Amino acid sequence: MNLKGIFENNQKWVQDKLDVQEDYFEELSKGQAPEILYIGCSDSRVTAEDMMGVQPGQAFIHRNIANMVSNLDLSSASVIHYAVSFLKVKHIVVCGHYYCGGVKAAMQSEDLGILNPWLRSIRDVYRLHRKELNAIKGENDRYNRLVELNVQEQCVNVVKSPDVQLAYRKGQLTVHGWVFDIHSGKLIDLNLDMEDILQDIMEIYRLAD
Repeated sequence: MNLKGIFENNQKWVQDKLDVQEDYFEELSKGQAPEILYIGCSDSRVTAEDMMGVQPGQAFIHRNIANMVSNLDLSSASVIHYAVSFLKVKHIVVCGHYYCGGVKAAMQSEDLGILNPWLRSIRDVYRLHRKELNAIKGENDRYNRLVELNVQEQCVNVVKSPDVQLAYRKGQLTVHGWVFDIHSGKLIDLNLDMEDILQDIMEIYRLAD
């Protein structure tokens, strides 16, 4: 990659925006009011804004390896708090993708150094659903089902947050689980029943009345 070319591309992008709207950047600098918090994977092939067809200011984006929402990760916790309590987003989306390198690495019995504690959370997802996963014969099918189950469990982690619980109870927020299919380019809504999931976990995780 030619890094100089990036700055040339930037100048072209700036001019393209100004050709359409002279005060584009002036308006953009006034602030943001996104309705969506998108939590996705850092994979370089999965570009959130392009995939969703959204413009700058329409989605608040957080990405990490395998779209994780760990209770020990101050970054994702801070993003959720800011998005819900200050930006007042109406939707939180956790989006995984098929053929995710992080999920695949978690399926291997291999020492991956600093990645071990991060991937252990995905291995915990496998442990929770091992009966279903072990019944799947094809390795790729098992791998992609773990991608879906990981999205589901990260959505559960999202609703454990007191900020999310408060907004959810007030009817101000919904949580969604999606998967991006790299082979087709399509977004898939897993249609998770978050209301049912909330009922199952609130006895243990209720933090906000």
